[in-house]
Amino acid sequence: MSRSDIPMVFGRKSALPKVYGDTPTFLGVPKLDLKDLPAGFDAVVVGVPWEGTVTWGSYTGCELAPRAIRHCAARYGGFLPEYEIDLFDYLCLGDAGDIAVEPNSPAETMAGIRRAMEKICRAGSIPIAFGGDHSFSQEVIHALVKNRKGPIGVVHFDAHFDNAKVFGEDTIPRCGPIHRIAEIPEVRTQSIAHVGIRGPRNSSSQLAYAREMGASIFTINDIRSRGIETVIEEAMRVAWTETSQVYVTVCSDCIDAAFNPGGPADFNGMFAHELFTALYRLGQRGIAGFDFVEIYPTQDPNSFSSHLAAWATIYALAGLAVKKRSEQEG
Repeated sequence: MSRSDIPMVFGRKSALPKVYGDTPTFLGVPKLDLKDLPAGFDAVVVGVPWEGTVTWGSYTGCELAPRAIRHCAARYGGFLPEYEIDLFDYLCLGDAGDIAVEPNSPAETMAGIRRAMEKICRAGSIPIAFGGDHSFSQEVIHALVKNRKGPIGVVHFDAHFDNAKVFGEDTIPRCGPIHRIAEIPEVRTQSIAHVGIRGPRNSSSQLAYAREMGASIFTINDIRSRGIETVIEEAMRVAWTETSQVYVTVCSDCIDAAFNPGGPADFNGMFAHELFTALYRLGQRGIAGFDFVEIYPTQDPNSFSSHLAAWATIYALAGLAVKKRSEQEG
C-alpha cells in the first residue's frame, strides 16, 4: 500500500492504518509488526515512549510524544514543492508502533530498545525513532554498529552538549547520551558534530569534555555568522571523515523556544527553516538512523512542537528520497 492509495479528503485520518487505539501510523504508512519485520522497507518508524529522570523542573510528559507526532503527521503528505520531490515516489516506509518500556527499570528499557533497533537494522531498514527523552540514542547506535560494520559519526542538534556521565545516581540520564555514545568503540569521537549549542544550561566541564574527545562544536553564533548552509556542510565533513555511516539525533530544544512551545525554555535558538535545511542535506548525503526527542505534549495544547517534529522528519526523509532517486538514475 502506498500513500497515493489514501484519498486526501476530509476525514482521511480515520482511514489511515492505526498503530494502537485511534493513533494513525506516521504519515499513514503501512503498519508493521516489530516482532516479525519484513525486508524491503527503506525506513521504519518506531516510538520510544520513555521518560527517565527529569533533569529540570517536573515531569514533562515526553512519553506521550510518539502518539502526538503521529496524530499531527496525519495531515501531511510527502511532497515538498521547494525541492520538487515526493518522498513516497522513492521510499518505502513502515511504522512498527512503539517499543515497550519498563517504567521501573531504565536498564531493561534500554535493553529492549536496543533489541528492537537491531531488528530494524537486520531487516535492512533505517531506524526513525520518536522519543521520549534523549536517554536512548546510544541504543540505536549500538544496533547500527552491530548490523552495519564500520566506524560511525554523529550529528547532534541540541542547545546542550548532553555529555554528562551521570545525573545524581542515574547513569542513563537524558543529559548524557553523547557521553555514552562516545564510549562505543565504533564511534569515532572526532566525527561527532554538535550543532546549535548555546545558553546557560551548559557547563564548562561539558565544553571541556567535548573538546577532549575531539568533537566539533557549532554554536548558535556560528550558525548566525556563517549561515546554516556553511555550518551543515562542515558538520557533514566532520561526521563523514573516516566513517562508513552517520547517525543524526535531534533534541527539540535546538529550536528557539518561540517556535518550540512544547519543549524546554531555551531561547536564542535555531529557526525551523535552519533545522529543515540541515536535515534535508543530511538525508541527501545518506544517514543511517535518526531520532527526534524531548517534546512535551502536556505543555503544548496546539501541538506545535509535535507538528515541528513531523515536518523535520519529512525533510530528512525527502533528502533520503533525493539520494535514492540519484542512485536509480545512475
